[in-house]
Amino acid sequence: MVQENKKALRERIGDLAYEVTQNAATERAFTGEYDEFFEKGIYVDIVSGEPLFASTDKYNSGCGWPAFTKPIEQHRVTNHEDHSFGMRRVEVRSKEADSHLGHVFTDGPVDQGGLRYCINSAALRFIPYEDMEKEGYKDYMALVQ
Repeated sequence: MVQENKKALRERIGDLAYEVTQNAATERAFTGEYDEFFEKGIYVDIVSGEPLFASTDKYNSGCGWPAFTKPIEQHRVTNHEDHSFGMRRVEVRSKEADSHLGHVFTDGPVDQGGLRYCINSAALRFIPYEDMEKEGYKDYMALVQ
């Protein structure tokens, strides 16, 4: 039964999104759909639909992945020490689905708190502003007006 659930999830979100969210893989830099994407709306966890980031907090950091100054609500993400690949980083996961999203660094815009949430496009689904109400995200519309 567990294997069927994993298989169904992989079929629903695709191989890359599955590897990123379930196995902490990383998409190649500058290849993600949302790296240089700046439309108005919110970004949700591709696995659960949990609202994670607002377009108003997205900026071009030049790192090759979508970068945000903060999550929509801090309780929506969890931080974990990550010592993989001989580095010391802070992994960011979604609270609800426990999806691997990316990492958070302390080299973000100082005037906005100094954090850079470096997130894999494959872990996200973008909800355009004009679709937010019909997709059940009406409560978040004021964040991106």
